[in-house]
Amino acid sequence: MSFGDPNNPYGQQPGQPPQGQQPGYGYPQQAPQGVPQQGYGYPQQQPGQPYGGGYPQQQPGYGSGMPELAHWGLRLGGFIIDGLILMVPYMVAIIGGGVGDIVGVVLAVIGFVAMIAVALWQCYQEGTTGQTVGKKAVGIRLLREADGRPLGFGMAFGRRLAHFLDSVACYIGWLWPLWDSKKQTFADKVCSSVVVKAG
Repeated sequence: MSFGDPNNPYGQQPGQPPQGQQPGYGYPQQAPQGVPQQGYGYPQQQPGQPYGGGYPQQQPGYGSGMPELAHWGLRLGGFIIDGLILMVPYMVAIIGGGVGDIVGVVLAVIGFVAMIAVALWQCYQEGTTGQTVGKKAVGIRLLREADGRPLGFGMAFGRRLAHFLDSVACYIGWLWPLWDSKKQTFADKVCSSVVVKAG
């Protein structure tokens, strides 16, 4: 057998598999003409992409592309509207509880369940879109400070619980956005959230 023999695998060009075999383990894949071949550990390069274009782009954070922060008056307006919406089932529960007979008990239970449902729905809306009904009405949105995206339901629910911190110190946390550089309440600081104008 000689090097000129077509059945001799040693007569092949370097970097090519023996004749009749598909490229496999141990043989480098041939890149299309004009596309540089990359070693292991590098993202695969697609034709027509700039070199290194496979990495995801970072989302802009606070201070780079974040909308204007909402002032305290807008936040208060949204809070009042959301509170009024929540008061409707609450009043049904109170009126039902004051009646005292079976109809009153049913009304109280319906009002209480409706109040919880409305509160959870508002929290869901705030977490997924950044807006409750009140926030949408006044044109503001709740976002993550780090990347300007909505908080998600879990973090929005946690922020609602964190409002306890705004109330416990003589309600000073609710007024904190009046002089804070990022216009955040204590709950916003704990959850790394900001309230911005919705554009």
